Amino acid sequence: MTAVCLVRHGETDWNAQKKLQGKTDIPLNATGERQAKETGEYLKDFSWDVIVSSPMKRARKTADIINSFLNLPIVEMEDFKERSYGDAEGMSLPERSKRYPDKNYPNMETDEELTDRMMAGLVKVQQQFPEKKVLVVAHGAAIHALLSAISGGDIDIQNAKLVNACLSNIQWIENKWHVKDYNVSRHLSAQ
Repeated sequence: MTAVCLVRHGETDWNAQKKLQGKTDIPLNATGERQAKETGEYLKDFSWDVIVSSPMKRARKTADIINSFLNLPIVEMEDFKERSYGDAEGMSLPERSKRYPDKNYPNMETDEELTDRMMAGLVKVQQQFPEKKVLVVAHGAAIHALLSAISGGDIDIQNAKLVNACLSNIQWIENKWHVKDYNVSRHLSAQ
């Protein structure tokens, strides 16, 4: 059985300010680095084979900090980059709500494009690391799209806000991906 733990990157200043990051490459802040350390401390008690990371700064730094506890190979995959939010990137929630109340941001990657990209990445992970336990460090909207596609509406992922450095576990069983759990944050200290 291939098992994948999807790890959302730690907090950035833009997360704290509720600015839309998307493909804008923002680094972790001090809170994000602490969250990554807590995640690494928690994950070291389990057996893992490899870390796959989005190449974006915030995800890769999260992966590197986690890996300081695990000493695994790290493979970057473009498929796991965050969704592009086009013209809305860098805008605060009030700015976005005022300018684009329908959330249709010009030049934004569509839901279908995002889901297709994430599912293609998951196929690559399974092909490259069959029967392995893989950590995939990625981004909130990207992980959300993947969980939504895999669950097929079986869980209420639509209304879940994935917290920074949360864990979501999926497993390949009987030729199908299954969501074991999602948005796990018990390893994180109070914000």
